[in-house]
Amino acid sequence: MYLGYYKLKAEPFQLTPDPRFLQLAEAHRNALSILFQGVLMRKGFMVLTGPVGTGKTTLLHAMMHMLNNPAVSKAPLSTAFVVNPTLTREEFLEFILDEFEVSCASTSKPRRLAALQEMLVETQRRGSTAVLVIDEAHLMTPELLEEIRLLGNTDSYREKPLQVILSAQPELHTVLQGPALQALKQRVAGWCVLRALTLPETRAYIAERLHVAGLQQSSPFGEAAIEKIFARSQGVPRVINLICDQCLIVGAMAGHRQIEPYTVDEALAAMGWEVEAPSRIVQAPPVPAGSPSTFPEGRAEFQSCVDLLIQSMKQRRVAARE
Repeated sequence: MYLGYYKLKAEPFQLTPDPRFLQLAEAHRNALSILFQGVLMRKGFMVLTGPVGTGKTTLLHAMMHMLNNPAVSKAPLSTAFVVNPTLTREEFLEFILDEFEVSCASTSKPRRLAALQEMLVETQRRGSTAVLVIDEAHLMTPELLEEIRLLGNTDSYREKPLQVILSAQPELHTVLQGPALQALKQRVAGWCVLRALTLPETRAYIAERLHVAGLQQSSPFGEAAIEKIFARSQGVPRVINLICDQCLIVGAMAGHRQIEPYTVDEALAAMGWEVEAPSRIVQAPPVPAGSPSTFPEGRAEFQSCVDLLIQSMKQRRVAARE
């Protein structure tokens, strides 16, 4: 509806987790570095938490994209991505076997586990890595979390053949404090916490997404409009996307090249939202005390590798637009 009016090649504020639109604020860059390093070094279990809409899924897809870069991995990753973990133990095992494309005609759990173990060993032998990503992990039962811990017990003497990333809302921290899950908590090698964006980060976020979408002129979002978007969204990326997308629709329909604060108000009204901003910004909780948040060994080298890959992604964006 508004692409031609604002001279864009793609919708800049889609809600899909497209890694092309990854914009790394400080917390997101740190989380990406920890997850990237953890998978590459085969650390085993990692946890990524953040409030709803802070970009966890987009970050995970970007990490997978980067890890599949031939400069990083000798062979493509073997991945299983669970988006609905409200499953029984049997259903969960069946699901990840399907995701990993493991054939096992037997319904016997021991034989299915043996088939999974064989796949993990073969993946490791060919120089690749098996990664199990579980989204919405805070919805999992303690019993299923314990089942996943047991899957992670298939260690070799040098490294862990299965990398598990639990992506969840902050409630997962509370779940993992339970006495029944202490064995799992002790196996978590990396903890990452996302938060809402600050005003400068929101400004950069909007500008980067417009740039990736092909904008070659000045941004239609003025500073006053961005401040209002920040206040109403509380810096949550998903909400920023919703508001900005509606602003462009309203602006194009009204023939406004520049998005002003009153355009934001009209967009909010069209969405059925209150115009006034909430009174406070909710931030993500800190990482639990005593939990490792970084890997000290080789930190500088891995950060350099992450930075190079991010730069490579940006260069491909420019080439794609040309």
